[in-house]
Amino acid sequence: MSDHSSGSNADSRELAQFGYEQSFERHTGKFASFAVAFAFVSIATGLFTTYGSVLNSSGPVGIWTWPIATLGSVAVALVLGMLASRIPVTGYAYQWTSRLANPVLGWIIGWVSFSFLAIVVVAVDYTIAGTVLPVLLNYEGTTLNAALITGVVVLCQAALVSQSTRWTERVNNAAVSAELIGMVTLTALLFIVAAIRGQADGDNLFSKGALPDADFWSFGDWNTAGPWMLGFLLGSFTIVGFESAANLAEQTNDPERVVPRAMWQAVLASGVLGFLFLLAVTLAAGDPVALAQSGTPVADVIEKVLGSVVSTLLLIMVVLAIFACGMVIMLTGTRLTWAMARDERFPGWKVLNKVSPRTHTPFNATVFYTVLALAILAVFTSVSSNALFTLFSAASLLPAIIYASTVVLFIVKRKSLPASDKFNLGRWEIPVVVVAVVWLVFELSLFRDSSFKETWLYVLAMMVVGGIYLVALLATRGRAALAMPEMTSIDAEFDREANVS
Repeated sequence: MSDHSSGSNADSRELAQFGYEQSFERHTGKFASFAVAFAFVSIATGLFTTYGSVLNSSGPVGIWTWPIATLGSVAVALVLGMLASRIPVTGYAYQWTSRLANPVLGWIIGWVSFSFLAIVVVAVDYTIAGTVLPVLLNYEGTTLNAALITGVVVLCQAALVSQSTRWTERVNNAAVSAELIGMVTLTALLFIVAAIRGQADGDNLFSKGALPDADFWSFGDWNTAGPWMLGFLLGSFTIVGFESAANLAEQTNDPERVVPRAMWQAVLASGVLGFLFLLAVTLAAGDPVALAQSGTPVADVIEKVLGSVVSTLLLIMVVLAIFACGMVIMLTGTRLTWAMARDERFPGWKVLNKVSPRTHTPFNATVFYTVLALAILAVFTSVSSNALFTLFSAASLLPAIIYASTVVLFIVKRKSLPASDKFNLGRWEIPVVVVAVVWLVFELSLFRDSSFKETWLYVLAMMVVGGIYLVALLATRGRAALAMPEMTSIDAEFDREANVS
């Protein structure tokens, strides 16, 4: 028997401990797992989309919130990595919470995770049509054509995800490689060319832009965050979704070791590269007050310093990065839907818990997820005059809630978790947990600002829908409906397979 087959059998044995049989092919390796986490974060997408907002809310000095957000996010990724290593099952936070706390709380966290994944794919894909393509192709963007183009992008991603996980990963690996190379190259060129041409202005790094000095550094009052504090939303908008690698645990070889490292490495790489890029763009920004009025400030800076050809290449790279980001989000969302349906606790579970024997993908779950994403797109673009901000805000608040709940659970249950020789923080565990808690408490406090009213309404609406289903589930089937699968042993089956081999 080959080493690969032995590894797959060992992974399947580990999965059997949680009461499941192997349903997917295991072929996701180290780089593919990292690429999934990195693509979900997608600094090209996040920075291109939100840099202008930071210039308006916090001024250029707002970029100094990024290293703090990175540190906090790395700590969160390390904590979640310890759970991913000990419970390597598709469904990530839903599985972790269900098994360490109770199935009711697990279902609630699973529903919040589903709500996040359903909306964030729309938020990301809308960026292509609403922000990038009008500049790249020089046409006037409207709500209607942005919604139509976003719908087409969603359908293209769904076609890939539903037909082949291997090809989805290949496309994502190529897009992530291009994004890494492109961002490193752009950052270096901006630093060098701006310095040679005398276009780098160090004062920009500490400029407040057009914002007044009064109360600039304050925390704000009970319903308003201070100007500099709002700059932290740059990191909150961008550095999320790294735990997506954990949702492919049942398709990953040696997930206990590979997944946790993919998560924290993706956050660290995104944080370091993202901050260097922010420094380069801000140094070369020229007049930051004038730049803040642009809908595409990053592209404007690159065109001014490096020319229109490089600016066009940047926009193309951003489109590829956004497409990969949305595709990975859909990949993650369909796996969570399937995982909850497998446990018979998701609406329509009898249909959604199937894995196609032809494509080896959760085809039905992908169709369901796609239809829901298109419905969310239609609702938000028809009722909200600021759809992109609302979408991204909700896609930042929901993961913060998920992370905070999971970290608290880890603190409560950490002593009862089994030891792991594949991913263990040792004496750094307590300091890391403290940093993660401080960051998450602070991050959640930012969403008290009144500008997030529509965001909270979306969260409330999704929780009401989920609550109605949960009550109906308990009323018709009782608490037994939320019981987790019993742990079983399939050693005898593997012994028979080994003898045949």
